[in-house]
Amino acid sequence: MAEADSVHGHGEARVQGGLVAALGRERPLRLESGVTLGPFTIAYQTYGRLDAERRNAILICHALTGDQHVASRHPVTGKPGWWESMVGPGRVIDTERYFVICANVLGGCMGSSGPTEIDPASGKPYGLAFPVVTIADMVNAQAMLLDHLGIPDLFCVIGGSMGGMQVLQWAASYPDRVFSAIPIACAARHSAQNIAFHEVGRQAIMADPEWRGGDYLSLGSNPRAGLAVARMAAHITYLSETALHRKFGRNLQNRERITFGFEADFQVESYLRHQGSTFVERFDANSYLYITRAMDYFDLAAEHGGVLAKAFSGTRTRFCVVSFTSDWLFPTRESREVVHALNAAAANVSFVEIESDKGHDAFLLDEPEMFKILRGFLEGSAEHRGLRR
Repeated sequence: MAEADSVHGHGEARVQGGLVAALGRERPLRLESGVTLGPFTIAYQTYGRLDAERRNAILICHALTGDQHVASRHPVTGKPGWWESMVGPGRVIDTERYFVICANVLGGCMGSSGPTEIDPASGKPYGLAFPVVTIADMVNAQAMLLDHLGIPDLFCVIGGSMGGMQVLQWAASYPDRVFSAIPIACAARHSAQNIAFHEVGRQAIMADPEWRGGDYLSLGSNPRAGLAVARMAAHITYLSETALHRKFGRNLQNRERITFGFEADFQVESYLRHQGSTFVERFDANSYLYITRAMDYFDLAAEHGGVLAKAFSGTRTRFCVVSFTSDWLFPTRESREVVHALNAAAANVSFVEIESDKGHDAFLLDEPEMFKILRGFLEGSAEHRGLRR
């Protein structure tokens, strides 16, 4: 998949297998916390080519532990892109028809400004000196990236989980720049249960002696054990009980009987330990703190006097909201709240709850019904947009 070099801005460099834009030099980004940030960097990948009218751009927003490598090999792990089943030539998000952009979020650890980057004031990694960011801050940074690339508006914004939160924020903050929006497996605010799960993960990281008050990079250490436990706890929430039982049951791991000890007797234990140990190779512990906090603070209705419909007042954006029956992290009732708000705002909205026993992570997996529905929605939206084939 070719990169659209014609739209890349000036002064960019390659980082972690992609591109990075330096933004905010002349106009710093004002964060919701009141802090101004600039200059800052946003790392991103592009696929396909921008048409002559610059009207075929799709922005993909990644989830909590995702990154910009949506449809290309990950430079650290060597694994395929996290959504290659969805993005590519002839696929649902067809890179032969659309120009696709995916950016690492502000606060991330794959080239965008975050706690791992060097603080110009100290010459050391920011650590906890990096300002706390929100979903709105992430979206505002992405909007600055589009300005940098000379893209006035988007044919579509799509994402699942935290990516879906960004989609909703895009539609609320920049309605004139979003022709269509696909929020998947998400909600308009983070629930108390989800905040609780995030707090367990954060406490696991901060309880690790190697965290060193957040200064571990400067001190040459790494809270690997704490971050691995955080990942293990979170990963359970991405699956369903049915999926876990189908995949592992109570099967033992490379043994015929229990050991009466605390090694990984069960396959599910071994699986979670593997998830934790591999995660720490590609993700930063402080970034995990920052990004989970951004999700916790997300409450779109609160930004509009407690009335979610006001977030979408007068919108002309076309919406397709998607949920999954077995997703207990972002259950369907939360998607329905978004749909009801869109209906109250007289928005053009479609909604589908897809039958799946794969849990929250279903949006990342091979789900033929989801592919069919999204392909149809994009085709219809492209026709209304007047995009040429």
